[in-house]
Amino acid sequence: MYTTPSDTDIIQQVLKGGQQAYATLVERYQNYVFTIVLRYVKSREDAEEVAQDVFIKAYRSLADFKGTAKFSTWLYTITTTTCITFLRKKKLEVHSLDNEKVFVVADNIDGGMSANQVEQKSKVNMVNEAIKLLSPEDAQVITLFYKGEQTLEEIAQTLGKEVNAVKVQLHRARTRLKDKMQKHFSAEVRDLN
Repeated sequence: MYTTPSDTDIIQQVLKGGQQAYATLVERYQNYVFTIVLRYVKSREDAEEVAQDVFIKAYRSLADFKGTAKFSTWLYTITTTTCITFLRKKKLEVHSLDNEKVFVVADNIDGGMSANQVEQKSKVNMVNEAIKLLSPEDAQVITLFYKGEQTLEEIAQTLGKEVNAVKVQLHRARTRLKDKMQKHFSAEVRDLN
């Protein structure tokens, strides 16, 4: 029975000279990285360039990955640092997590879909629209927890906060997200139930 290799297994392969295995990590995390980059960089072309830079930096720094946190947490840090560096070099304004165009671009990445995929995408789009209405801090913690699938401990490490502070922030962000969904998407929420 074939099981997909863990991130750690792939990293070990790459570090032992199996450079082709890195493509698996890129494929696994390309949408995750691109979504984060789009929150900082407005232009799709620039976002693609920055996302590519993220994976190059991650590859070059792979030996520094200690495995004390998830690979996605480590990659998130590289992604945000790369975005900020890019914006400083380009002297562009930083786009907050609630920029409307960010999620529209991210949601339009895939083309042909089945009816179930369209329905699922509609739900995801509704949640993304509600997330856009949150403060950047709330949107960030929601994104890290649900889309990044990071634990409270990993989020705390990423954000440089105490675990309990992140737990409280996540709870409050969920409450505000629920309020935004009920206020702005009440008909759609009723249809889901």
